[in-house]
Amino acid sequence: MAPRGLATRPTSDRLRETLFNVLAPRMAGARFLDLYAGSGAVGIEALSRGAAEVVFVERAPAAVKVLRANLGGLGIGEGFRIVAGSVAGFLRGVETGPRFDLVFLDPPYDAADEYEKALGLLGGPAARSLADGALVVAERRRKDRLDEAYGGLRRSRVLEQGDAGLSFYGMTETGGENE
Repeated sequence: MAPRGLATRPTSDRLRETLFNVLAPRMAGARFLDLYAGSGAVGIEALSRGAAEVVFVERAPAAVKVLRANLGGLGIGEGFRIVAGSVAGFLRGVETGPRFDLVFLDPPYDAADEYEKALGLLGGPAARSLADGALVVAERRRKDRLDEAYGGLRRSRVLEQGDAGLSFYGMTETGGENE
């Protein structure tokens, strides 16, 4: 189930399958961060594929309500945390604690500045929230292009399918504040 309206655009089943085929070797026991979580489909899939924990970050109240309903409807009662707030606020507030192995972000397509904010924070001040070897994946409209690098994050791969694309980023050896 997804919230009504165009502000929340669920990742297509086909693209989600492609994403998890790529992530499969990293999934078991991973800490997964689902930014702009919407209905929670991607994070729920991560849980079903062996992630140890998923943190869902979503600010739209209607989407948070649907996310909670989806988790409840599937009988998922543990292994996740829902943060009802902005992605930038969450990333600015990340302090010490367990780091994320995998990060997925899929802001509304009409909020292009959210890519810059989130990836900029993850490649800079919020890099401390990333585990060594972490992978950050941004879903985008195929025709939209993301930068090659955001602070210490550098793009390593691009996959395109239909109208959407996935850009994969990892920390450079010398970039970010990941130490």
